[in-house]
Amino acid sequence: MPAPENPLKSALAANRMQLGTWVGLRSPEAAEIAALAGFDWCLLDGEHGPWDISAIRDQILAVSAAGAHPVVRVPEGRTWMIKQVLDLGAQSVLVPMVNSGEEAAAMARAMRYPPQGVRGMAAPVVRASGFGAIPDYAATANAQACLLVQAETRAALENIDAIAATEGVDGIFIGPADLSADMGFDGELGAPELDEAIEHMIARIRAAGKAAGILVLDEGRTARYARLGARFIGVASDIVALSGAMRTTAARFRALLDEEKN
Repeated sequence: MPAPENPLKSALAANRMQLGTWVGLRSPEAAEIAALAGFDWCLLDGEHGPWDISAIRDQILAVSAAGAHPVVRVPEGRTWMIKQVLDLGAQSVLVPMVNSGEEAAAMARAMRYPPQGVRGMAAPVVRASGFGAIPDYAATANAQACLLVQAETRAALENIDAIAATEGVDGIFIGPADLSADMGFDGELGAPELDEAIEHMIARIRAAGKAAGILVLDEGRTARYARLGARFIGVASDIVALSGAMRTTAARFRALLDEEKN
């Protein structure tokens, strides 16, 4: 029995749009709600969320059971972090702040068993193999590993061709907020220079035959980046949705009660 097919990897290889959301709350219930909403993938954010490997495991289980694909963003590009989430059953990993082809290659090796990589041979005792219930897991897992690296600095912009050409990288995810800050625009996501940089990176990523991704909460920009060829697009965040809904509701009822007083 081989490792399960990775639906995200297959979809991106076929150039099919994959729509997703960020899950930043340390909660399997929040992850399950996001997965049930109809997204193709849910990003479990270990970089800016409260990194807790047990919580990541519980969220992987919740998202998978609800029918979406869990993608785990590790806090940084460390081999041991990638090994942990792979052993827990994650097949798709997003690595932040990858700035060169050499860094991307190191992450590709961390994602795979030898001889292609350096992942530890512990298949019989990890959740990813069903604790040994998938006998061919170690021999087939490499083919289902999906590595997504983030390009979110001027260095990554300069090295985008080398990053995109790296064997074992399935896609490159552009981080507009960090890129805008590094370019000196301090989060101004509408800066023309930022738009130009994003368009350039999407074009170079697509030219290399890799999947281009981006997180964008603006509908107009989402459509534009899709037209340019982005196929791994994040359009929501559990924290943004919850906090926005809570503030709107509080303000609406506060105004209603103030009117009643008067």
